[in-house]
Amino acid sequence: MRLAAALLAASGWLAGCSPGAKPAAQPEAKVTGDTVVLPANSPQIGALTVEPVGAMQAAFVPLTGRLVWDEDATVRVFTPFAGIVRKLLVEVNQPVTNGQALAEIQSADFGQAQADARKAESAFRLAERNLTRLRDLFAHGAAPRKDLESAEADYGNARAEEDRATNRLAIYGARDDDPNQVFLLPSPLDGILVEKNVTPGQEVRPDQMLANVQQFVNPLFVVSDPTKLWVLLDVTEMHLPLVRKGQELTIRSKAFPDQVFHGRLDIIGDALDPTTRTVKARGVVENPAKLLKAELYVTVEIPDSVPMSLRVPSKAVFLRENQYYVFVETSPGQYQRVPVKLGSEREGKVAILDGLKEGRRLVTEGCLLLQSLMDDAPKP
Repeated sequence: MRLAAALLAASGWLAGCSPGAKPAAQPEAKVTGDTVVLPANSPQIGALTVEPVGAMQAAFVPLTGRLVWDEDATVRVFTPFAGIVRKLLVEVNQPVTNGQALAEIQSADFGQAQADARKAESAFRLAERNLTRLRDLFAHGAAPRKDLESAEADYGNARAEEDRATNRLAIYGARDDDPNQVFLLPSPLDGILVEKNVTPGQEVRPDQMLANVQQFVNPLFVVSDPTKLWVLLDVTEMHLPLVRKGQELTIRSKAFPDQVFHGRLDIIGDALDPTTRTVKARGVVENPAKLLKAELYVTVEIPDSVPMSLRVPSKAVFLRENQYYVFVETSPGQYQRVPVKLGSEREGKVAILDGLKEGRRLVTEGCLLLQSLMDDAPKP
């Protein structure tokens, strides 16, 4: 009897391990409306991560911005005279002062301007001496009035020509006392030399800014103040009601993820760009450490219309038929799908403006699994 019982038990064990044996049935999820209920022994519960929703935080709307030089403190330097660059006198990132020479340019045009100034000065002195002599002769009755009037007219013309020629050189910080045809290209303002697009021996001319060739369009030098930059913004129609002049800006850059920069909105455009359907806006950002660079793309945050909001992990939110949802654990093993209204997203977290309350237990991992169970559930 014992042998028969053992053989019977062994045959039952072998039958259970045979390829044709069916595994034990898994507990099924129950779906009712927007609620998914998982049995306590369901292995799918282990694929879910549930976290409590934290306290409310300040809400912001993110905009894309581009940093450029502050044009109120920037000058692009071109040469007023054609010639050949003989020597560069400054380097990039070097401080310069108003009137400081940036380069030496050997220029026949500048030499002609110097010669014109010297000729005008000589003509003026001659006219001045002639006028003095005729006044003396006229006072003693030795010269007619018409000669005196002609001398006065010549004097006036010579003086005007001398002023014109001298002032032309003075505009560019040059003088005519050393006619060497070497023009010292000056900086028009104080600042930092932030860009240099010229080399010794290069031929330059004043009309190169009008040429349609990239190497000619670039200025010879750019002087600016990099401690203050402009930030250019494209504001969408949806965000337009949120922006206003004088508003504080919070600026972040991927180059410095741990740094926060502060700025101010100065100008808001009056028209929409017909191509991008955005409004151009401009702000200013302080950059005392010179970390930010011109042409850098940044994220600019402005306060949302709702000053405070909940912030949850972005992976807890999913889109379904133009509506955002999250899953909330209402009791152990029971999860309810809740529609929410989103705000800005930053650092892997998104603002919830409506639909969720502080302290609720939120599914942060596995929300798509719950949604797939709802999709697979038989429809009534």
